[in-house]
Amino acid sequence: MESSLRIVPATGKPAASVQNTANSLGLHDTLQYGPRSLAAEVQADGGLKSRLQNVLGSNSDNLKLTLERNLYGMHAPMRRLMERKITVPTLSGPQSNLHLDTLMGRDELIEPADVFMGAESAPAFDVYKEIQKTLRP
Repeated sequence: MESSLRIVPATGKPAASVQNTANSLGLHDTLQYGPRSLAAEVQADGGLKSRLQNVLGSNSDNLKLTLERNLYGMHAPMRRLMERKITVPTLSGPQSNLHLDTLMGRDELIEPADVFMGAESAPAFDVYKEIQKTLRP
């Protein structure tokens, strides 16, 4: 658990662009900086999508735990993490874990796993076996 009140996660290493590696003629200096990666330059999202997903994921969780520690003391985040660890689903348990969803604050969200109940990981439907079942007495 990181003890910071950061809302947006820290940015990663900036990628070298043509402006940073340009020589006196305005061209990329391959001998000094190595070959240019066009894939890094064409990247459209600019890391915004991954940063926003991180904000909604672990960073907001760290923020909540830090705020709990500042308000209620060290026992509150330790208790919350202990309760989450206890509710980890077992292999023989159900696919949906209502206890963990409640502890994480996701009990009011509807996700595909809630609707399909693990049907996407079930074995494929075999039409021929079903036809044989109906035709045999």
